[in-house]
Amino acid sequence: MFIVLKKKEILRTLILAGLFVACAVCLNFANVDKAVFARSSRKLPVYSVDVGEEKTIAISFDAAWGADKTRKIVEILQERGLKATFFLVGFWVDAYKEEVVYLADNGMEIGNHSKTHLHMSTLGGSKLREEVEYVNAAVRTLTGVTPKVFRAPFGEYDDKLLSCVESAGMIPVQWDVDSLDWKGISGAEIVKRVVGKVKNGSIILCHNNSDHILEALPTILDELTAKRYRFVTMSELIYHEEYTIDAQGVQHKNGKERI
Repeated sequence: MFIVLKKKEILRTLILAGLFVACAVCLNFANVDKAVFARSSRKLPVYSVDVGEEKTIAISFDAAWGADKTRKIVEILQERGLKATFFLVGFWVDAYKEEVVYLADNGMEIGNHSKTHLHMSTLGGSKLREEVEYVNAAVRTLTGVTPKVFRAPFGEYDDKLLSCVESAGMIPVQWDVDSLDWKGISGAEIVKRVVGKVKNGSIILCHNNSDHILEALPTILDELTAKRYRFVTMSELIYHEEYTIDAQGVQHKNGKERI
C-alpha cells in the first residue's frame, strides 16, 4: 500500500513539474513573439528601394556647413544631364538663400535635414515639430516648393521623429552607400567606396562641402553611368504610397510591378 501511494505521489509530482515547464516555455515563446513583433513594428526610414532589374539610383548631398563647392557640384551634374537631391539644414538655408534658389532653379531637388542639426531623439514634441517644419517653410518661401523627403541629422531616428516627419507629409530617407567624404578621405577612396557598393535602388550619401568631393564626383558619375545606372532625384526613386519597408530598410511596392 505504501509503495502504491508513493508511486502515485511521484507520478503526480512529475505531471505537475511537466505542466510547470510547459507553461514556462509557452510564456517564454509569448515574450519572444512580443519582442519580435515590437522590433518588426518599429518605424524605419528608406535606406534603399527595391527597383527590380531597373538600374536606377539617387545621389544626395547633405548641406550643413559651407557652400563654396555647391555650384560646382551642380555644374558637374548638369554637364552630364543628371540630377541630385540636396538635404538642407535650416541655418544653411538662412545663411545661403541665393544657393537655395540656385539649386531649385537648376533642377535639383531640395530635401529637409532639420533646422539646427541636433540629436533629434533628445527633443520634445514641439521642438521636434519646429525642427522639421522650419525648413519646409523656409524652402517654400524661397522656392515655392515644399520638401518631400527628410533625412535625420547624424542618421539618428526613432518612432517619434519618423511619425513627426510623416505627419508633415514627407518620407524619411537614409542611405545604403556612405561615401565617408566627410572624413577627409581622398577622392580616389571616395570613388572606390561608392562605385564598389552601389546596386539597383541605392541611395548615395555625400556632402556638399567635403574636402575632396569635387575630385571624386566626376569619376563616380562617369563610372556608374558606364555601368548603365540612371541617376534620379530622391522623390523619383522612392515610392510615395502603397509601400512597405523591410527590416533592412528596403522599400518595396505593395504587390505591384514598378512602373
